[in-house]
Amino acid sequence: MAKSLGIGVVGAGNISAAYFSLAPLFRGIEMRACADLNADAARARAQEFGLRAQTVDELLDADDIDIVVNLTIPAAHYEVSRRVLEAGKSVYSEKPLVLSVKEGLDLKKIADRKGLRVGSAPDTFLGGAHQLARHLIDSGALGKITSGTAYVMSHGMEHWHPNPDFFFQPGAGPVLDVGPYYVTNLIQLIGPVKRVAALSATPQAERTITSKPRYGEKVKVETPTTIHALLEFENGAVVTLNASWDVWQHGHAPMELYGEQGTLHVPDPNFFGGQIAYTKQGKPVKKAPRWEHPLGVPNQKHSQGMMANYRTAGLADMALAIIEGRPHRCSLELALHAVDVMTSILKAGESGKFVTLQTTCERPAALGVREAKALLAKK
Repeated sequence: MAKSLGIGVVGAGNISAAYFSLAPLFRGIEMRACADLNADAARARAQEFGLRAQTVDELLDADDIDIVVNLTIPAAHYEVSRRVLEAGKSVYSEKPLVLSVKEGLDLKKIADRKGLRVGSAPDTFLGGAHQLARHLIDSGALGKITSGTAYVMSHGMEHWHPNPDFFFQPGAGPVLDVGPYYVTNLIQLIGPVKRVAALSATPQAERTITSKPRYGEKVKVETPTTIHALLEFENGAVVTLNASWDVWQHGHAPMELYGEQGTLHVPDPNFFGGQIAYTKQGKPVKKAPRWEHPLGVPNQKHSQGMMANYRTAGLADMALAIIEGRPHRCSLELALHAVDVMTSILKAGESGKFVTLQTTCERPAALGVREAKALLAKK
């Protein structure tokens, strides 16, 4: 089989630039084409990164495209991914994979019938910080994880995103938009979830855009923007997850996990890097020892300083898994279980009752230092 697979992208929005610019860091993938319903957007992105611009139909018919990356809005994820699979190509989707368990199971049925792969972001859990957290847990340093907390809270997207409308529509909101980073990381660290409960609220019926070019326009809010959830994992651990776009400031850590022998402080799962700290049996908190994981090395300058960004790692791992004949880490099963968790949280918020999960999954294989280095292109 080929040493790399041809990649085509459907959706030329903001996130596509990250995929196109970071893909050369990895083995196994070669970006070749870009498509969008807005032909001008596709042409502009293709020219920017030296690709060819195509219609969606042309991209799906292209012989040199093996995997299509689905970067459309969440409401279109299922339909676009279904079309990709029916065209005989594997698909890797932005998060969330789909908006219902039924949609995900339908994609699985088509993929299994055609012998294709389905993968999905987020892949930030493959970052050096979160893999170090995984290593500490798997080594038994903290004992069994029994509980934890996770907080993803801010004041929403309308103050910075040029077109924030879809963030406040069904299929988005803080749980389905930012929640995938947190839920997926919890699953890879602890395991699958058994049932959830939640309270939800929508404090503002509309939002005022304060970003350009639509400054002053109103956006109707059609999904809860504050959700307080409880997650019971299959191993017995219980975790509180608070997700909100109605918070100006808070002092909570992004994620803390409490084990029988100690506490683990995990940085924001929205990013690949960050500082891991832990304490054992009441001793002072200390930083984790330096771990030479290549997906934790700062490589991009942001407003907060240099940060690690290795988006497309999950796509590259899927491509190499196809070539090598092994399971890929950002799998349909993992992504669908995360969707099940998140949609069940929203159902629980509406009903005020516990909701039992329909799906389960295995934890993805850990991505240690050696495995991470194997993903990277040689310099």
